[in-house]
Amino acid sequence: MRGSILNKEKKGQVTIFVIVAVFIIILGVLVFLFYPKLKITSKFSEENPEAFLQDCVEDTLRENVQTISTNGGYLNPQFFYLHQSEKFAYLCYTNQYYELCTVQEPFLKDKVEAEITNSTKEKINECFNSLREKYIQRGYSVDLKQGQIVAEILPEKILLSFPKYELSVVKESTKTFNSFNIFLDSNLYLLVSIASNVIKWETGFGESDALIYMLVYDELKIQKLKQFDGTKLYIIEDKNTGEKFQFASRSLAFPPGY
Repeated sequence: MRGSILNKEKKGQVTIFVIVAVFIIILGVLVFLFYPKLKITSKFSEENPEAFLQDCVEDTLRENVQTISTNGGYLNPQFFYLHQSEKFAYLCYTNQYYELCTVQEPFLKDKVEAEITNSTKEKINECFNSLREKYIQRGYSVDLKQGQIVAEILPEKILLSFPKYELSVVKESTKTFNSFNIFLDSNLYLLVSIASNVIKWETGFGESDALIYMLVYDELKIQKLKQFDGTKLYIIEDKNTGEKFQFASRSLAFPPGY
């Protein structure tokens, strides 16, 4: 009799254990499926919509900046040298031997900023729409006027601003927000500045000395990889953050065996 009771107790414990285990698995699946949405809504504040936008856009902005900087300033480069499955966009190029290259992007910083802007537009619009829905869910009437999206590469940061965007929400009173800024910590400003300077040397002399830059900027590591066709691949890396800006140049190339 006693043994029968003990067996029932053990079976009961096993059943409870199985139920708990199944509950944990289901909870894990739900977190996996809905975590991105939970993350977006976690920082919503009726008084601070800018914080919501920062949290919503930041990861996409970071990923796009990384792709653009490793592709030589382009999200999807069309003219590049493929090396170890990475696209090194040509920023200075000539198809002739013994000739100096021609600059492909005279205003490199402006080009990178335009690529950042264009690559984040879809996500930004999605986040503004999500922001509007959050206010509506809390009983507000919402008027959202969309304007421009501007990316700026600044020392130690990237800024996304939204000129002429205006958000008005009405419940018991009216609140109007017309200043939104999203920041990303980044040393891209320095990396692009060094790349622009390297290109000047390539177009003027057909060469540049990576060591000189590293002596001046001890936080940088610069590699120059020479390829068989005369192309040089430059990898400019921030040793502290791991950020890279890399590109290709073909200038003052010599025939094989020269």
